Amino acid sequence: MFNRRKVLQWGAASAVLPGLCTSMPARAEDAVKIGLILPMTGGQSSTGKQIDNAIKLYMQQKGDTVAGRKIEIILKDDAAVPDNTKRLAQELIVNDKVNFIAGFGVTPAALAAAPLATQAKIPEVVMAAGTSIITERSPYIVRTSFTLAQSSTIIGDWAVKNGIKKVATLTSDYAPGNDALTFFKQRFTAGGGEIVEEVKVPLANPDFAPFLQRMKDAKPDAMFVFVPAGQGGNFMKQYAERGLDKSGIKVIGPGDVMDDDLLNNMGDAALGAVTAHLYSAAHPSEMNKDFVAAYKKAFGNRPGFMAVSGYDGIHLIYEALKKTGGATDGDKLIEAMKGMKWESPRGPISIDPETRDIVQNIYIRKVEKVDGELYNVEFATFEAVKDSGKTKK
Repeated sequence: MFNRRKVLQWGAASAVLPGLCTSMPARAEDAVKIGLILPMTGGQSSTGKQIDNAIKLYMQQKGDTVAGRKIEIILKDDAAVPDNTKRLAQELIVNDKVNFIAGFGVTPAALAAAPLATQAKIPEVVMAAGTSIITERSPYIVRTSFTLAQSSTIIGDWAVKNGIKKVATLTSDYAPGNDALTFFKQRFTAGGGEIVEEVKVPLANPDFAPFLQRMKDAKPDAMFVFVPAGQGGNFMKQYAERGLDKSGIKVIGPGDVMDDDLLNNMGDAALGAVTAHLYSAAHPSEMNKDFVAAYKKAFGNRPGFMAVSGYDGIHLIYEALKKTGGATDGDKLIEAMKGMKWESPRGPISIDPETRDIVQNIYIRKVEKVDGELYNVEFATFEAVKDSGKTKK
């Protein structure tokens, strides 16, 4: 999967390629370099901007030096195109000699970088992509975002217990959408629910209108929806244009579709949507109130779940470096990250030492109007949820 010849083509790479396979001793004055690969343009750009903003905020608050080492962020825009991700990761590792690669707005991007992290023996900190298999693709991957299995199983259980008998599903046609659909269906149908219509929409530039008509014609009690962060606004606009908000068909699903970053612009069509998710800007902890206030002051808008995933991602890197005393040996950093626990703006979280995946609370939320703004208001909590979608060995 990792094409050695291809890497040799990158400029002066032939002179430094051995550095991919052995950890170079770090001088105390050397900066710790983090290659941040995010979709800053294109359909997933809100994901990239949220994560980039949150990392900037964290470094403003905590400083840019850890264990005597300066932290340097090198931001690259992959526009969520995995070929771009792979090329940029190669350049960052070989030419810039980064100590971490991080970000990854969509699953194909995270997977494209996985063999490079393994070859280079450096941590890949996934701050967005949500397919269960990601952490299995390299022993150097750690995730601070979520998996679709965590939220989709819980909303499936909730739907059955709250009188929803018939559901039509609309999911993006790529790995996270397939995960969301699979885990929801398992729990919903096991509880006696029925799937009356099932459609998959293209990931890139989807036109939801024809699919929404099929949803409407199926006359379900609710629609289960997964679209990636950034597409929820367009989805809800077309949902309202097709009159589904007046038809009594409510939206349920994982919380990506009701991202706080876009929620306020969706209008009253979003009211009543019930989702299961890891974070709401309305989460009632003092830490979150401070986080939301600081983010709004710095960037003029509300943080969403991608922002908190980026905030926690850079926190994980900082704390791992503290544990290693500033040493950047990849194996030592990964060991330092395993089992780490801390209080996040989203609530208590930890890194599962077995899977290197995030363990976190999942909240059931309903869109309500609070002081004239739309918020995902939490009304139930499922504590310390692990990913249930890992391959059974």
